[in-house]
Amino acid sequence: MIEIPVDRLSTEILTAVIEEFILREGTDYGAQEVDFASKVSQVMALLKAGEVIITFDPKTENCTLLTRQQ
Repeated sequence: MIEIPVDRLSTEILTAVIEEFILREGTDYGAQEVDFASKVSQVMALLKAGEVIITFDPKTENCTLLTRQQ
């Protein structure tokens, strides 16, 4: 896995990676429904704070988001 620095991606690409991740993760079954735009904003904030990172797997050619602990 290769870590992709957030500041190396354009706003459009970063947003697309976040949106794809949210859609791939499925439906939110929490007590409160959160709209899609809010989810994107929450993930963006976590990335900018360094709590979540973007990784790229050269074998599968897939990007994913992981918490720093993962």
